[in-house]
Amino acid sequence: MSTAPVPPEWADLAFFRDDWPGIAARLDGQDWLPGPARVFAALALTPPAAARVVILGQDPYPTPGHANGLAFSVTPETALPRSLRNIHAEMQADLGATPPDGDLSGWARQGVLLLNTALSVLPGQAGAHATWGWERLVRQAIARAQDERPLAFLLWGAHAQKAVAGLPRSRDLVIESAHPSPLSARRGFFGSRPFSRVNAWLDARGEAPIDWALSRPAVAE
Repeated sequence: MSTAPVPPEWADLAFFRDDWPGIAARLDGQDWLPGPARVFAALALTPPAAARVVILGQDPYPTPGHANGLAFSVTPETALPRSLRNIHAEMQADLGATPPDGDLSGWARQGVLLLNTALSVLPGQAGAHATWGWERLVRQAIARAQDERPLAFLLWGAHAQKAVAGLPRSRDLVIESAHPSPLSARRGFFGSRPFSRVNAWLDARGEAPIDWALSRPAVAE
């Protein structure tokens, strides 16, 4: 899997020594999403020293051309999936603005670690790689980011809450709610105001807020 470059800032995680070779061998020869060039996009865009907020999804969108390697995010030309549409709706209610499309790369560049608990999937088969051991990377990456500073955790749904069990510390911010999917958003996601609450916490720490609506020009990479 030489075409799936490991971001150098994260390369010393035990996952890349112990687990990634076996996962890469299982992926080799398969048609999988989001593909080698984007599988570690979340880590590449948010190095450990830059991470300030953690948002967890489950696995990439299984429709070819939709996933871009970031939790809940899609390629700019893709119509908003239902959960992301609800995220936009809550942001509109919370902040009065939303991003121009479903590409959340601008969040990642501001320190929002958008990790899925499985980083690969087969086309049309959601959850196909959910038991492959990707969760070890997620926990190790979060623990590494915690070495740098307190983090804000946005844990949407029981899956995300279970995935990080035991990791948040008293100095971290933890906001738990229902998942933004149409099946559960009205059970506590709507009205939870996660975006303004994270920014208030960052402000209290003397840190710049997240421009959730991506209203400012993106910083060139």
